[in-house]
Amino acid sequence: MFEFKNFDYLTDGEIDLKIIEKTPSNEEKGYVPAYKYRITLHDSDESVGTIDFRVGYNENLYYVGNIGYAIKETNRGNKYASKACKIIKIVAITHGMNRIIITCNPDNLPSRRTCEIAGLKLKEIVNLPSYTQLYQEGERQVCIYEWSLE
Repeated sequence: MFEFKNFDYLTDGEIDLKIIEKTPSNEEKGYVPAYKYRITLHDSDESVGTIDFRVGYNENLYYVGNIGYAIKETNRGNKYASKACKIIKIVAITHGMNRIIITCNPDNLPSRRTCEIAGLKLKEIVNLPSYTQLYQEGERQVCIYEWSLE
């Protein structure tokens, strides 16, 4: 049985990850447990964005990834997303995961660069199956980036 760990606050001394919510799995929808954080400047309450970490693996996650992030437009260009990915890596390791998947639209060059800066490798670019949520939202392809934790 899955158990959330005490990862309510994580930091690298430049940015902090502060828990917003812990979402349990929903097997009917194919959702795994997830941690959702606000990204703030260190020792500040100024939010620069958010990052989600989805624990585990399933077909759905292959297309949406273990990590999702969004940085406010005014805070882009500071590498906050790649730094947050590096910080959150401990959550995956503690939960016994051996790899992390991050996906993005092939045309999203800033997100692709974020993955590369964080240390992920492009595994493949895939056509989305029509039954996926991303496909139904209008996406047709995703880049699959993988981060080996071994």
